[in-house]
Amino acid sequence: MTVSLAPRRLPSTDRVPVPLPHEFVGSWLNGKFDANVRAKFFRGMDFENPAGDPGWFGPDSATWYVHSHTPALIFGLQCASYLERLDPSIFWMGVQHSRLVRRREDGTPTLSIDPDGAMTRLGHSLAFFMGTAYGSTESAERLARTVRAMHHTIKGVRPDGAVYDADDPAWLRWNYATVVWGIATAHEIYHPRPLRGDELDGYYREFVRVGHALGGTDLPTTKADTLTCLAEYVPRLALTHGNALATGLNVRNPVHGAVDWAIRDTMPRWAKQLIMYRAPKPIERRARRSAVWGIINSAHLTMGEAPEFTAARRRVAQGTAVSHTLPRYELGSDPERTRADIEASFAH
Repeated sequence: MTVSLAPRRLPSTDRVPVPLPHEFVGSWLNGKFDANVRAKFFRGMDFENPAGDPGWFGPDSATWYVHSHTPALIFGLQCASYLERLDPSIFWMGVQHSRLVRRREDGTPTLSIDPDGAMTRLGHSLAFFMGTAYGSTESAERLARTVRAMHHTIKGVRPDGAVYDADDPAWLRWNYATVVWGIATAHEIYHPRPLRGDELDGYYREFVRVGHALGGTDLPTTKADTLTCLAEYVPRLALTHGNALATGLNVRNPVHGAVDWAIRDTMPRWAKQLIMYRAPKPIERRARRSAVWGIINSAHLTMGEAPEFTAARRRVAQGTAVSHTLPRYELGSDPERTRADIEASFAH
């Protein structure tokens, strides 16, 4: 399939001697993104070279189209993270193996979110899903190797005695389904020109390459199959104490509460039942979604096309020899690496 990747920007004019209001806002947002995300998490990634390299998906792919809307991608990743944390094992993986929560002086985790840790996690996720979508083939391979290596180190025991392992095939399948569902659903609801029907299923069919690169098997390749996969996992799910503290009426900050509402509003029906979410009346819900739509798309218009996506477009401007490359990972072929070595690799 071919999708239009023509960039959309708010109008400007060289005849105006000072920046227009939306340009001030866009400059501020881009500055924040550069300082807090790009400078820290996009090191070592190449979107410009080698010329003609299509990467894992290529310029005519649904994946380039979906992931090029950065604010919608960010929101989709937040939706995916919310859904996956309904698996208590994933919740405790985050508590015990990440910077997501604050820690006491002796290093033991609390159940309160560490804002810096949450930003680190989002930054790494955003770099991964932009880099694997339209980065060079080698950049995508490097990112996948690093994430797989991190997964290999995440093994442990929950407080209730249940054992978890991030290399477990069932867990990988669930985790993959939450991610592709989150990104695709945010795209459906909040992209100004979303893919629908078979075109959207084209995204699901393509994106399975990322899941395979992380070691996933038997992955869903359509929206319907993905929803079935997610629903099959319901017997394993629960609203943990930590999750409950960070959602619904327990969110006191009005801005955080608005984001929390928008995320819960995207959830599948069974997930809404689990988190005890009841949608407002249709008119109010439509008004709320319209407000979120306006914020997400205003951010995209004012910031403009991401430099990484612009560079990727230049990389293939003269065409490609093949439509896309494929991940090269073979199950069980990764060398053993320590967590310290893996984290050090993020700095290069």
